[in-house]
Amino acid sequence: MKDLAQVQAAVLAASKTMYKRGLVEGTAGNVSGRVGTDRVVVTPSSVGYEEMTLEDLVLVDLDGNTIEGSRSPTSEKALHLECYRAYPEVRGVVHCHATYASMFAAAQRPIPAGIDEFVIYIGGDVPCAEYRQSGSDELAAELAPHLQNRSAALMANHGMVCVGSSVEDALNSALIVEHNAEIMWGAELLGGVVALPEKAVTDFRNIYAFVRSDIWSTR
Repeated sequence: MKDLAQVQAAVLAASKTMYKRGLVEGTAGNVSGRVGTDRVVVTPSSVGYEEMTLEDLVLVDLDGNTIEGSRSPTSEKALHLECYRAYPEVRGVVHCHATYASMFAAAQRPIPAGIDEFVIYIGGDVPCAEYRQSGSDELAAELAPHLQNRSAALMANHGMVCVGSSVEDALNSALIVEHNAEIMWGAELLGGVVALPEKAVTDFRNIYAFVRSDIWSTR
């Protein structure tokens, strides 16, 4: 289990990578990582990723109370904390506005799992939660249930949230989803995504379920 300094370093590194890879623009999006069982490192509100430092990060408890840090935590704090409260195995959360994934979110359409390995990594298609206002407790409550057996979910007319066994794992899921979303968008232009055989989907979902239930908690 990673200590506070390790999680802080991971959150900062993931935030900068998220920005460099074009998953966000400006100060949009946010990243967090769990410390122990009941503390969470979150990115601050309204601080650019290029200039963000370890000192800008904020440590909160699962009720949202600030433990350490002089800045205000991200406005999507409730969204992150609800994921940690709902799923003890989750140790990293990334919220971003990746272009192709956000196109599906704006259309309020799930991202199909048209590539078989995508099911292994993410758990299946990426569902789209109903619209709730950004930064609200209602958004957190609406979104979290969609992550019960998935590593990613869309927020209607907003963006996406990814969870993982670590901060790095959550970021990797975001990159995988965005890559898949671009492929699915192109496949639609070619006539439509052809669904995977049902048995393949079931088999690969079982692999995802095993990894999440038996391996995530040990990392």
